[in-house]
Amino acid sequence: MSDHLIAPAEAGSTELEGAAELVIEPAADPTAEPQATATPMPVSLPVPVPVPAYEPPYYAVVFTSTRTSDQSGYGETSERMEELVAEVPGFLGMDHARTPGGLSITVGYFRDAQAIEKWRADAEHRAAQRRGRAEWYERYTLHVARVERSHSFERVRGNE
Repeated sequence: MSDHLIAPAEAGSTELEGAAELVIEPAADPTAEPQATATPMPVSLPVPVPVPAYEPPYYAVVFTSTRTSDQSGYGETSERMEELVAEVPGFLGMDHARTPGGLSITVGYFRDAQAIEKWRADAEHRAAQRRGRAEWYERYTLHVARVERSHSFERVRGNE
């Protein structure tokens, strides 16, 4: 699962910190071997896009959590859950965010309560939930809400 940062180091930044470009520089001494150094290099990431507004009513499932320090296997399981939930009829999309302090928020959007129940009852999803409680989460809260009003905005960029 790819989390969006709620408060990135630099507002609007889409660069990955820690990436580096390898540079070979000639040694000051002509008889010495050239030296390789790593120079930090920004890497562009896709800009996160929120799930669009849908015609109400529909449902939002809000999962808020803090995680344990042992996250082994979490990323793979999270990716698999995203693949699985996308196959549920009535699934509309998902937004993710994580604060620098470690609070994670995932909001899944579903057309109706039957779609939520189908996702909740999925055997592979239930196994991931058990593993999450046993290994990955310090605590979590789940809210299910019926969306009564929804709209969105997108800035139109001209030739700048």
